[in-house]
Amino acid sequence: MTPISREARLESLTAKMPGGPDSPCDSETHELTRDLMGQVADRWTLLVVASLSDGPQRFSTIQAVVAGVSHRMLSKTLRGLVRDGMVTRTAYAEVPPRVEYELTPLGWKLMDLAHGFVDWAQDHGQQLRDSREQFDRGSAAG
Repeated sequence: MTPISREARLESLTAKMPGGPDSPCDSETHELTRDLMGQVADRWTLLVVASLSDGPQRFSTIQAVVAGVSHRMLSKTLRGLVRDGMVTRTAYAEVPPRVEYELTPLGWKLMDLAHGFVDWAQDHGQQLRDSREQFDRGSAAG
C-alpha cells in the first residue's frame, strides 16, 4: 500500500472543514455546533438539565440538587438554556414572587442525548477503565 503524503492528508482534511467541498455542514452550522458542544460539555449544563427532568423547578431547588453550583454559575447556565430554547422561565405574579424553570421539547431531546451518553459509558465502562489503567501504568514507567 502506498503511503499518503502529508500534503494529501492536509488537503483531505481541509476539504472536510466548513466551506470545503466535502464539508458535512455549512460554516454557520459548524459554528453553532461548536458553540453548543462547549455549552453542553461544561461542568453544569447537563446536571441542570437532569434536575429539570423531574418537572418544573424553582431556582433554589435546582441549586440544592446540583451540588456545588454557585448562584452565579446557575444563573449563567439557566440563562444560556433559556436563550437556546431548551428551558422556559415562568415568573408568577405572586407575593413573594415565584419563578420556575422547565424543560422544553428541545431540552428533552438534549436529555435523550445525555441518556445515550450515559448508556454508552455504562456499556463501555470497563473497557475505558482498563485503557486508563494501562495508560497510567505506562505513563508512570516513562
